[in-house]
Amino acid sequence: MVVKSSLRILYVTACWPHGRTFGGQLRTLHIGRALRKLGPVTIAVVSSDEPTPDNIERTAEEFTIESPIRVNVCRNRGIGQRFQWAFNPRFLNVHGCLAEDRDRDRLLKRLDQFDLIWLSNSRTPNILNQWHWPRSILDIDDVPSTFQRTVWRNGARFGEKLKAGITMLLLKRRERFFGSRFNVLSVCSEADRDYLGSRERCHVIPNGFERPTHEPFRNCVSPPRIGFIGLYSYLPNLGGMRWFLRECWPLVKQQIPDARLRLVGKDTNGSLQPTAPDVDTLGYVAEARDEIATWSAMIVPVFHGAGTRVKIADAFSRKCPVVSTRFGAFGYAVESQRELLLADSPAAFAAACVALIRDREAAAAMAERAYATFLRNWTWDAIAPRIWNAAEDALKAV
Repeated sequence: MVVKSSLRILYVTACWPHGRTFGGQLRTLHIGRALRKLGPVTIAVVSSDEPTPDNIERTAEEFTIESPIRVNVCRNRGIGQRFQWAFNPRFLNVHGCLAEDRDRDRLLKRLDQFDLIWLSNSRTPNILNQWHWPRSILDIDDVPSTFQRTVWRNGARFGEKLKAGITMLLLKRRERFFGSRFNVLSVCSEADRDYLGSRERCHVIPNGFERPTHEPFRNCVSPPRIGFIGLYSYLPNLGGMRWFLRECWPLVKQQIPDARLRLVGKDTNGSLQPTAPDVDTLGYVAEARDEIATWSAMIVPVFHGAGTRVKIADAFSRKCPVVSTRFGAFGYAVESQRELLLADSPAAFAAACVALIRDREAAAAMAERAYATFLRNWTWDAIAPRIWNAAEDALKAV
């Protein structure tokens, strides 16, 4: 790390570093902590969500807090605005929402007070309605067009696939301008960097998970449990779990009649909760360590999305065996049978779940290998030098 240790850093984020746990929140928190090694970090949250007093208090313990930037709904109406969205790559109201003018102006007037500006996800600078960002790094945790690409490839209906394909092409056109808007880019995987076709000034900062303070323990119970963790209303999670419940779960139950499926995460116990037999919906759990320790396997039945699934690193950090689709493990340098089991068909996915339930010794050995790989590559301590290198590159590009 060559960069000076007195940088003044503005971190513009879409969520509070200390809030309800999900992949984006964890990435925000740990990137912020790594940046603190370079100098004081000011957090500016661009969101329509109201923070809780606890969010603010815990964030203030680690960072300076800029007054939050409120977001208003500004839908694109009429032929003119819709034409702009489709054909003008410099049109910034892509998402149908913009920052409050007064809050936006206050923040932009202060940019010159900072040596480095780190922006989380490509939505945030668009919502602030600002094209060029000096001394900046754009952290693209989800490349927008890749989500549409997965729908285009895997969608069930022709109309859905056609719409996704058109949207993908329009978003790809916008993504070609990232290099001129920001000094440096960062993405979650080598595959995303190759997809953007921008290896210069584009750094890979993978999604990780916090290193456990104690050696993870396993406490598999009887009847055996398979588990899923994640925001259930997020469409890739919801679609994947509906596929698993419809196509895979009956096959598991045929061979392991007393098996139970445990669902952890916001909205798992809400209006979307499944009605399949022997499914326990636990809702949001602040600390899921003890629950996950009882699982014979964590499942990642995901076919759509963008970026990488942090639940892979989460499971590895807890020595929990994993069954995933190949897309679910996208972006992680892993092999089936070595760190996890990969399967895309219902029969193969169900068989992998059954195998981990029946052969605990093999499952434990696989989880140990995954844990060792996690310690080498995906703890935030291991990832921090990549963050510092991206910051150094941004300063050189000024």
